[in-house]
Amino acid sequence: MEPGRLTKKERHELILSEVRRSASIRISKLARRIGVAGETIRRDLIELGEAGLINRTYGGATISLVTSEPVIAERGLTMVEERARVGRGAAGLIEKGSIVMIDGGSTTYEVARSLSQLGRDLTIITNSIGVASVAGANPGFRVILCPGTYDSREAAVLGEDTVEFVRRYNADVAVIGASALNAEGPSDMISGAAAVKRAMMRRSLSTMLVVTNDKFGRSGLERVCALSEISDIVTDSEPAAELRAAIHEAGGELHVFAE
Repeated sequence: MEPGRLTKKERHELILSEVRRSASIRISKLARRIGVAGETIRRDLIELGEAGLINRTYGGATISLVTSEPVIAERGLTMVEERARVGRGAAGLIEKGSIVMIDGGSTTYEVARSLSQLGRDLTIITNSIGVASVAGANPGFRVILCPGTYDSREAAVLGEDTVEFVRRYNADVAVIGASALNAEGPSDMISGAAAVKRAMMRRSLSTMLVVTNDKFGRSGLERVCALSEISDIVTDSEPAAELRAAIHEAGGELHVFAE
């Protein structure tokens, strides 16, 4: 297919490829490379920016990328009310008697904390010390803590032992967090954490992603999965139109707990 006859989706893919290759790129260069008018590229960049895949700059674009993340203790001091709302909302969606896999993270901790306050018999399988501790305070819960190599950044265990342990179990739902979320799906800055999330997802009938709005429109080091692999997304604020449309197209259900 000739460059000028590319579909919008093909143009977007080519733009993302060029931006990733160069880290930043000018509209004029993209227009020449793809063979379309600069105004077409400008509109494409607006759409990609709203989807969180790039950062638009004057006359061009750079890739939107999360390069680091605070340790879990520091994250626990930010977005406090937002994470609490997400935690309460997510807990309300989990049925009594469920087997729930919960990975490590400040927002997933809030889910466990809210669950522990409900009168429900649950089995919790987790790699997070904090999640195990707060869930274990409920006498009606059976808590299974994964083995593995302790990561102080996440107050959780990671590694091959953790992944192999998770593979032994079946669950109704995997509750996972993420460092970032855009139209390509959730991503994480820690590869070991991403591997545990994927393992939990594979052993669960459904996956619930819990994220606060500061994660929208960003990219982490490693993509966890495609949006189509997420059953429910629980958050505290409506995402931008492009991300919301991508979630709808992927078939996931968006739950917004704004108050």
